Amino acid sequence: MEEHQSLRVYKIISTVLIALFIFGVGIGVGYGLTLRLQPKPAAAAPADAPADFGLFWEVWHIVQNKFYGDLPDDTQTTYGAIKGALAALNDPYTVFVEPQPRALERAELDGQFGGIGAYIVRDEQNNILLDPMVDSPAEKAGVQKNDMLVQVDETPVTPEMSDNDVVLLIRGKVGTKVKITVSRAGEPDPITLEIERAVIQNPSVDWRILDEDPTIGYIHIRIFSGNTAKELARALRELPTAGATRYILDLRGNGGGLLNAAVDVASAFLEKGVVLKENRRDADPKLYFVKPTAPKLLDAPLVLLVDGGTASASEIVAGALRDHGRAKLVGERTYGKGSVQLVFDLSDESSLHVTVARWFTPNDHSIDGTGLSPDVEILFTEDDRAAGRDVQLLKAIEMLANSE
Repeated sequence: MEEHQSLRVYKIISTVLIALFIFGVGIGVGYGLTLRLQPKPAAAAPADAPADFGLFWEVWHIVQNKFYGDLPDDTQTTYGAIKGALAALNDPYTVFVEPQPRALERAELDGQFGGIGAYIVRDEQNNILLDPMVDSPAEKAGVQKNDMLVQVDETPVTPEMSDNDVVLLIRGKVGTKVKITVSRAGEPDPITLEIERAVIQNPSVDWRILDEDPTIGYIHIRIFSGNTAKELARALRELPTAGATRYILDLRGNGGGLLNAAVDVASAFLEKGVVLKENRRDADPKLYFVKPTAPKLLDAPLVLLVDGGTASASEIVAGALRDHGRAKLVGERTYGKGSVQLVFDLSDESSLHVTVARWFTPNDHSIDGTGLSPDVEILFTEDDRAAGRDVQLLKAIEMLANSE
């Protein structure tokens, strides 16, 4: 699946099944970011910027003359200097994002990207296997499930490569072509396929009627992107028609995303009131109110699933729904990230994420560094994991069965 903004905190459930959308991987530039994009490009360096970097050049001149090893190029040196200066802020969410990761991040939060349309799965040897989406460019070009990816254009693909490394090789501008070479069971020689990249939609919400109880609608939001509100609206129209009268909202493993999307999601379950409070430097607190979205789910029983991967924008939603008495939180303590970042796109297509605010729940609870404790704590045991048993989901179903 895709990316356009920052978020991370993805909970790894299995070393064998990673099932990442091709090629859209949660790169997580920060850890669970709540983001707001800046509509204008970043300003140029101020006129009064200090010109005396004598000490820096004194040090770098020594390195250039004495260092035993390869030196970085000018771009790498510049990026390193920026990252070093930002590290002095002691804020893990104020970060510099290089151009390629920024492109992945932007696509994730846009909800679409230029790619071939396939999932990737790691096998026990860490090889990358492909699983094409139905009617995708990959499927139409002949990619079959469990084809092992061995090369992209002229670059060999190895088990040591990260998912993001592969993503960067595969993705590109819509309409351009990429050659992939795969190894297929039963075929003696590798197979090379040329695939034209197309717009690949990256859903942020999935929903269904639970097999365990046909009156329960299950909604999972994996990221807060630009498409989340309209996807959730579709879910809230379809699930009641399918027979849902009670609901589970699953925010486990959701590391955040766009602030406005989080407000939209909370608004779908609340009639009125404050969603969150935001404090900035040298500014009065700002209140974000429930929006008049449609459809709304105001009265049906609702349980919200959270865990240690529930962060940032997800915690905004969880905190708002609990403070308003709309939902109980079931699962594990959330991550505890209560700050907002502005994203400034820079001249070379890199970006700067800057922490500009702290947020609080409607009842003035700060979750930064502490997270939200669940109303009902349910932890996984090793037996649960081995059996593939989702005890948190089962508890939510039990609670809804006892609701009126």
